[in-house]
Amino acid sequence: MPPRTNRLQHEDYTIGWISPLPIERAAAEAMLDEIHAVPNGFSTNETDTNIYIWGCIGEHNLVIASLAPDVYKLVYKVATVTLLSLVASLPSIRFWLWVGIGSGIARPDKGWDIRLGDIVVGQPRGTVCHYDLVKASMGDECVQKSFIGLPPGLFLSALTRIKAAHEQKGSKVPIFLQEMLMKNPQMRKTPNQDPGYTHQGFENDRLFNASCDHIPGPDCGGCDVGSEVQRGPRDKTRPEIHYGIIASGNTPVKDAATRDRIVAEVGDDCICMETEAGTLISNFPCLMIRGICDYADSHKNDQWQRYASATAAAYAKELLAYIPAAEVAREIPIPG
Repeated sequence: MPPRTNRLQHEDYTIGWISPLPIERAAAEAMLDEIHAVPNGFSTNETDTNIYIWGCIGEHNLVIASLAPDVYKLVYKVATVTLLSLVASLPSIRFWLWVGIGSGIARPDKGWDIRLGDIVVGQPRGTVCHYDLVKASMGDECVQKSFIGLPPGLFLSALTRIKAAHEQKGSKVPIFLQEMLMKNPQMRKTPNQDPGYTHQGFENDRLFNASCDHIPGPDCGGCDVGSEVQRGPRDKTRPEIHYGIIASGNTPVKDAATRDRIVAEVGDDCICMETEAGTLISNFPCLMIRGICDYADSHKNDQWQRYASATAAAYAKELLAYIPAAEVAREIPIPG
């Protein structure tokens, strides 16, 4: 872990990084180049229960925000509680990244060959589509609420640059993942032998037809092999990066029929679902980055969550290199 040496002013921190869950926070913290001491002049707003860590990545000073254990389980409150408190306590923040896990909507036959551990970035038609997933899961008609605004212009420019760089040289995500494990070897395997922050093996990444329900058990060993979607092999564990719409709601989708119905409402560029930002406020400049940990169907389990948290965090780290710190400083802070 980088030493807590620097002590800056709280005004020096201009980018917020939201990772509400403990596993997401662990991955985010592991990507920091340095961890800083609590900045001078910082005091939390009286309503603020967030947990903060300060540090830097490259030339950017940023603050990572996660939720207290008794709060992060209240999914429908996550976005509002975290962001309003962040703005109140850190009024110098210009932009924020929302980085964590999500469910992939894989449709290989339509060009969306999304695998577990891959990365989805919310672009271009708004980062998040608000959906009433509770209503959808009850079999009622899906009701589209709204799209939040486009990510900040600096992020959109950075996305253009990083895409071009990936065409030429590939992504640095595998490098950052390797560095994370070298600095934090305990992340390969958790103390209680839960899956670590490493690729979980191609044999544990299985996509089933929407009509195939999961057979109860800790894995898909009893599920119908004949209903498994046949996909071309990947020769490397390097995660692929996809850009599209991320649908968000208050209830996790664990049913393929519900998932497909929501996609039909949103459009074919909807490639990910998540629940943390279900009440996201539209006037917050945001870019959402999700690591894929399941396929939003009855076969979902927790095995890939830590690795997916790490791939999303590694992409966020790489993206920051394409955003000039001087340009961030010139932007107007997020209004409280």
